[in-house]
Amino acid sequence: MILEPPRLTIRRSFPRPTPEQLAAFADVTTGFVCDAMEGRGALHTAIGPIGGGGDLPPRAAGVALVAENGPEEILATMGAVHILQPGDFVVSAVREGQNCSASGDQFMGMMKNKGAVGFVTDGPMRDYDGIVAVGLPAWCNGLNPNSPYSNGPGRVGFGAVVGGQMINSGDIIVADVSGVAVVPFERIDATIAQLARVKAAEDALEEAVKAGGAQMSAIEQMLADGSAIMVD
Repeated sequence: MILEPPRLTIRRSFPRPTPEQLAAFADVTTGFVCDAMEGRGALHTAIGPIGGGGDLPPRAAGVALVAENGPEEILATMGAVHILQPGDFVVSAVREGQNCSASGDQFMGMMKNKGAVGFVTDGPMRDYDGIVAVGLPAWCNGLNPNSPYSNGPGRVGFGAVVGGQMINSGDIIVADVSGVAVVPFERIDATIAQLARVKAAEDALEEAVKAGGAQMSAIEQMLADGSAIMVD
């Protein structure tokens, strides 16, 4: 290109959810979060708890701080650590690059020292034992010991597509053993309101199943109104 971009662009100020909004997601599963958003919002299946889960805290929820890197790059993530606030959930976008790690144990230790609650990337990570020792929950798509570069260009505090979902800084990230869900900033209040309805419906269904229920009422209705038929 004719004009080269800066090696790194950092946006320090972006809309952030309130402490009350964050607290509403503190103990909510990703399944409930997605149900509250019409069954959508999760990153694709390749992104899961590092090592399959079990060795690190099983869930985390916080404010998305997006580091938009290129493949094999980490400069934007360095910038994210520089402006990281307590309660942030660092999102390292590497355009699904698979040739090297997006973070290792020392980097994770720095994030934890600054108050990060979690880390998610669409690339691999490295130094598994060290990451477990640090104790910061992490989600990625595998392990790779190769090292990244820090040449840029990169952007921090904006947004990026990660795992098939657009994530903007200031969104809420909820992650557990089932995966990672993204609540867009502008949908936070509506999602919180819907969560109560989802939980009530789930509780009612759970009680019915525990009592021996197995009826598919929707199928029974379809058979009754002719939109489904039974054949031998």
